[in-house]
Amino acid sequence: MDRRDFHQAAVAIATALATARGTAAPSSPDKESAEQHHLKVIERYRHLWDGPKLEIGLLVYPGMFLQDLVGPLTMFEALMNRNIHLLWKDLKPVGPEKPEHPGLIPVPPNRTFADCPQNLDVLFVPGGVPGTLTMMEDPEVLAFLADRGAKAKWVTSVCTGSLILGAAGLLKGYKATSYWATLDVLPTLGAIPVKQRVVTDRNRITGGGVTAGLDFGLDLIARLRSPAYAKAVQLYLEYDPAPRFNAGTPAKAPREAREFMTRMFAGMNAAAHAAARRVQVRAS
Repeated sequence: MDRRDFHQAAVAIATALATARGTAAPSSPDKESAEQHHLKVIERYRHLWDGPKLEIGLLVYPGMFLQDLVGPLTMFEALMNRNIHLLWKDLKPVGPEKPEHPGLIPVPPNRTFADCPQNLDVLFVPGGVPGTLTMMEDPEVLAFLADRGAKAKWVTSVCTGSLILGAAGLLKGYKATSYWATLDVLPTLGAIPVKQRVVTDRNRITGGGVTAGLDFGLDLIARLRSPAYAKAVQLYLEYDPAPRFNAGTPAKAPREAREFMTRMFAGMNAAAHAAARRVQVRAS
């Protein structure tokens, strides 16, 4: 968001809050007065969002599913007093795993593994095949996650990201979820699979497939700050889902759609099982 967009948004938010609370909004504000009003309102509601500075680390990698990252990232960006680290081995933008599958939106990391803070408040791993399968057997990635995960306050994932956490040894004995087509891989990695959109077990929080990252993110905001602030963020993002079709889980989807997706992901499921077995052999 550039400066012009920020001020336009600030005016809109200030006006809406003023209407709701009976507070006078600037009349015909210029950019500076709009920003000042915006900041005053934020300060007035400090009790909702205030807290210690948070260090949030998100793994990015070739072949990840972009929405797995962007959904939670959108929620994390709404937190105040936080540092967000997009983590990879180097600072080159990550995109598709294979050159023949060009990525439309490459993601530039802003921290390397070596530069990542030692103590993270949140360690997050997105999913996405085929990248997940590669990350499950990448020694450098797994060593990094195991190290930071042992010290992080919250160890988290969305979609098949839980398989990467599991491969790093971070889900042994924990309840967890994953993408519906790979949920049955979790036991091989020592986790206890739960068919649920968001699963919390002690300091592990795992989200289901793709769009579950939005619910996961709100849940984590409520824990990091407050439920009241999570509700404000939900309104800020106008997150009021009303899907056109009721086919978002295997149990709800019609037979043809379910058969199509199940058969399409059969190879991925088999590959994930094989990778998980190799992980266990190396760990034993």
